[in-house]
Amino acid sequence: MTLELFETEAPWREPLAPGAVVLRRFASGRDAALLAAVQAVVEAAPFRHLVTPGGFRMQVAMTNCGALGWVSDRRGYRYDAHDPDSGRPWPPMPAEFEKLAADAAAEAGFGGFAPDACLVNRYLPGTRLSLHQDRDERDHGQPIVSVSLGVPAMFQFGGTRRTDRLQRVPLAHGDVVVWGGPARLSFHGVLPLKDAQHPLLGASRINLTFRKAG
Repeated sequence: MTLELFETEAPWREPLAPGAVVLRRFASGRDAALLAAVQAVVEAAPFRHLVTPGGFRMQVAMTNCGALGWVSDRRGYRYDAHDPDSGRPWPPMPAEFEKLAADAAAEAGFGGFAPDACLVNRYLPGTRLSLHQDRDERDHGQPIVSVSLGVPAMFQFGGTRRTDRLQRVPLAHGDVVVWGGPARLSFHGVLPLKDAQHPLLGASRINLTFRKAG
């Protein structure tokens, strides 16, 4: 299928589990504004590789925007209002980010979502994200909204136990995954990124993950 044909396809829904859905191409028409906003965030708070509490360097490069940012170091995983590298508050969440997150959550059945944290992750060929749960937020009644931009990735989505069966979900540029309700604490991850090219982002993938953390 050519890129031109792909770009003409309308968005559609793909259920994953009760409370979880892929909104295919939901962000495609907003990609230029989103990527410009990503660039502004990165200029204020550059990408970095965090260290886990166990002392391991994370493969995914990341930064944050919004009132709170997710950080990790020898002291543990947590949210902080300040960038530990600069001591300054994280960049404000761009209006384009807030609207996309709210629109996607509402489309998935979670109206009124107002994220206060956005993790901006950058994947390069070979980068993976280990299977994990998003547990550091205070209110697990709020959903997670995850936006894919750039090179395709293979997303893994399971249940609330690590041993539950994993679905392999291919994600392309513009796809948005939303999970909440009974799926809120589902294990998820990303398999190693394949070496590919995207017309806007080259060999990289950008993932925006929106959360209500505080």
